[in-house]
Amino acid sequence: MVPSQAALDLLHGIAVTLQAEAPITVGTMFRSPGLRTGTRIVAFLGFDDALIVKLPRARAVALVQDGTAEPVTMGTRTMREWVSLPVGADPAATRETWTGLAREALAYVRSIP
Repeated sequence: MVPSQAALDLLHGIAVTLQAEAPITVGTMFRSPGLRTGTRIVAFLGFDDALIVKLPRARAVALVQDGTAEPVTMGTRTMREWVSLPVGADPAATRETWTGLAREALAYVRSIP
């Protein structure tokens, strides 16, 4: 499924915002547009324009439990550190949520040795 222009615009806006913290590139990850720092994937757009981010396992579990995110399954495997953030009804609120969690994901992937 091809992401909507609104989701792509949001992804590019997040990339611009995060540039102040680390070099971010927008490219293709898992056949979807996404964000990368160096060789590490930070986030990418998934099915239904959801943003998928990599976070510490405990944080990912907490977001799923509070209903903010959904677990990510690739094939038959549920990914431990990846969660899917759906698009909300309010674009400004979605941008705020996505940017904050993408920032957390960036910090996390940069901390991995």
